[in-house]
Amino acid sequence: MDLPDFGIPPRLARRMTMAEQHEYLRTKLTRRRTLVTAGAVAGGLLTGCSGSDSGPGPSRTSASASSRTRVPGSAVAPFGRHLAFGADPRNQMRISWQVPAAVRRPYIRVGLRPDDLSRRIDAEVRELRTPELRGVRAALEQYYLHAALDGLRPGTRYYYGVGHEGFDPASPQNRSTIADFRTAPATPQTFTFTAFGDQGVSEAAATNDKLLLGQNPAFHLHAGDICYADAKGLGKESDAYDPGFWDFYLKQTESVSRSVPWMVTTGNHDMEAWYSPDGYGGQLARWSLPESGFDPGAAPGAYSFVYGNVGFVALDANDVSYEIPANLGHTDGRQTKWLDERLGELRAAKDVDFVVVYFHHCAYSTSTHASDGGVRAEWVPLFARHQVDLVINGHNHVYERTDAIKNGEVGRQVPIGGSTDPTRDGTVYVTAGGGGKELYGFPAGVEESYEGHVTDRESVATFSWTRSRDAKAERVEWSRVRYRGFSFLSVEAGSGTKPRLRVSALAQSGERIDYFEVKRP
Repeated sequence: MDLPDFGIPPRLARRMTMAEQHEYLRTKLTRRRTLVTAGAVAGGLLTGCSGSDSGPGPSRTSASASSRTRVPGSAVAPFGRHLAFGADPRNQMRISWQVPAAVRRPYIRVGLRPDDLSRRIDAEVRELRTPELRGVRAALEQYYLHAALDGLRPGTRYYYGVGHEGFDPASPQNRSTIADFRTAPATPQTFTFTAFGDQGVSEAAATNDKLLLGQNPAFHLHAGDICYADAKGLGKESDAYDPGFWDFYLKQTESVSRSVPWMVTTGNHDMEAWYSPDGYGGQLARWSLPESGFDPGAAPGAYSFVYGNVGFVALDANDVSYEIPANLGHTDGRQTKWLDERLGELRAAKDVDFVVVYFHHCAYSTSTHASDGGVRAEWVPLFARHQVDLVINGHNHVYERTDAIKNGEVGRQVPIGGSTDPTRDGTVYVTAGGGGKELYGFPAGVEESYEGHVTDRESVATFSWTRSRDAKAERVEWSRVRYRGFSFLSVEAGSGTKPRLRVSALAQSGERIDYFEVKRP
């Protein structure tokens, strides 16, 4: 059930940009000093509550405890560890985590053996303060810590522990907290990555985490709408925003993200007007992502990295979305210009065979949100020009996969088990929105169609969003695979004389629901 709206009058919220919403909150909201510390629910340290990796989602009423209470460092347990690559996955790793109360001198220990964490690196603290929203939640302080590891050896397993004054991960009582990660190899080798969007906090989300860990991925791509602290995702204060959901989310995800780099981008539910005019102050506090985009401060979800023989580009689709225009045009075209340049660089790189792009809003989908006309207008022509091999989206909480699309039409049918050559056929688009949030459906009368249950249709009636935010009806022939269930992508990238991407979609039952290959001559 939705909570009642508070704060910005609905008539104003409908037409406010993120910057206008931020200013309204900053000048109009009554700020009280009743505070809750991060992890008061998820960590259970200060309130006696406990969380569960696979239990139901948290209540939207936070427990209360004062962050001003002095807590000994030995009593403060870190939680919510999550990794991300730096700009070069061969020698850079970023380690982030949370603590439920303020600590002194946070750091990480790292080494080549779990019993020899001899290298010690100081960590940066990024604090978020969220004011009280009367009748909905108490004020909240959250503490996120970050450490940058550079100069690592390629293709090497490292062990690490996070700590602070009074909590040493190398001490015998804390050694169970030590985790590990592996850097990218110096030269291309076969590897697997996983992907989904629209996760949230739920039993289904936790189950997906456990299943994808079984794929032994080198890293995971998250296509946005990460935890749903912003309940409605419309870029409005009236969304009944609860930052405590982030504590639950990071605790839930830690079983994977402490060892598998968690490469997120920004969805509409990830815009939070409370912290900054562009809505990304919260993202900047929680994540340390590659600073390889056009402006990491303005668009932390836009960056690029190369792993093996594949170039990856993450984008912030809020910048071009016609459907949810709260941040439409917020980069003044700089992101699209950078995208064009970056795709050109990757295509010109001799050691890059494939280019994979991921972002939140769908370019091609028939489900609830359908297709975003802004994405099609701004980015699809660039994907075609640079022969992008695979585009991964979320936003629609289903699995849907297109044929190869060229010039807005089917360039080549790609049935389940089929193959495609982007230099000839066009680009395949995958909606991987079954990460764990409640599921959507397909247009009335349109059946699911997946491996073992194929129901081919000549065409599907759907719509796309126009600049005026009106829906435009369209009948499409590119919807090849449709599955209404929790799922994720597992992609094996191979190099050598015949490079290929083997793309599989797996349901939570473990059954495969789709597979195809992308090959290059």
